Amino acid sequence: MSKYHLDYLEQLESEAIHIFREVAGQFERPALLFSGGKDSITLVHLALKAFRPGKFPFPLVHIDTGHNFPEVLEFRDQLAEQIGEKLIVRKVEDTIKEKGLREPKGKLPSRNALQTFTLLDTVEEFEFDCCIGGGRRDEEKARAKERIFSVRDDFGQWDPKLQRPELWNTYNGKIHKGEQVRAFPISNWTELDVWNYILRENIQLPSIYFSHEREVLNLDNQFIAMNEFVNLDENDVVTTEKVRYRTVGDMTCTAAVLSEASNLEQVIAEIITTKTSERGETRIDDRTSEAAMEDRKKAGYF
Repeated sequence: MSKYHLDYLEQLESEAIHIFREVAGQFERPALLFSGGKDSITLVHLALKAFRPGKFPFPLVHIDTGHNFPEVLEFRDQLAEQIGEKLIVRKVEDTIKEKGLREPKGKLPSRNALQTFTLLDTVEEFEFDCCIGGGRRDEEKARAKERIFSVRDDFGQWDPKLQRPELWNTYNGKIHKGEQVRAFPISNWTELDVWNYILRENIQLPSIYFSHEREVLNLDNQFIAMNEFVNLDENDVVTTEKVRYRTVGDMTCTAAVLSEASNLEQVIAEIITTKTSERGETRIDDRTSEAAMEDRKKAGYF
C-alpha cells in the first residue's frame, strides 16, 4: 500500500488553502488585499483552488496610492475580470483630499505610509473583520514575528507583544466588536517558494517581473524607474538599463534590480544566488529606520 506523500510545495499549498478556509469559516466579512503583485496573484490562485467552483467569500480590495506601475494596474483589472470576482479600489488621493493630509515631499515622494489611512477607512466603510494579505516571514524582521492570524485593535493597530499562540495549525479568530484580523496564508513561504510555485502552476505575472529596458535613476545602487513623481536634481544622471522587479510597490519606493532574466527559470536561478531579501534590496521605504516596517504595522499598515 503506497503512502500518500506531498512535496514541499504541495504542503505549503495545502496549508495556505486551509488558512483561506479558516478565514471563510471564522469571519463574517473578510477581504483579500490585492495589489497585482506576485504574492497577491499567488493568493488569488490559491483562493481559486480553495473555493472553486463557488465564488470567493470575499471581494478583492486594492488601496491605490496613485503612484502604482501602470503595468501592474492593467494586470490587476484583467485578472479580476478574468476570474469574475468583485474588485474594490479605494484611492489614497481621495483620502488626502478628504482628510487634508500632507503630500510627501523630497526626491522620492512616496505615499506608502498614507495607505494606512485609506486602508483603515476602507475597513470601516465595508465593516471588514479580516483582511487577507500576502506578507511572508522571510521578507522583513517585523513580519518574521507576526502570527498568521494577526489581531489588530479597534484602531487597526498591531501590538507585537500581544499575539496569540498558533499551536498545531489552530488559528483563533475570535475578536471583539471593532477589532480586526490580518491573515497571511503564505506567511511560511519564501520568495523562492513563491517563484517555484508560480513556475509549477504556470501563473501569469505582470511584465515588469522580467527583464526589460527602462529609464532609471541610480541612487546608491538602487535603480528607480523614471516617472512623473521623481524630482530630479541637476546632478542626477538617468540611464537606460535592463532591469526587473523582485517586488512591486509604489514607483517612488520600489527599486529595480539589474537583470537579464527574461523567463521564470532564469528568475529562479538569480534568486537562488542572491544574498539579500527582496525588500532589503529594493524597498526604499524600509530604510527610513531600523524599525520602519514595525512602526507602520503598529499604526495599522498591511
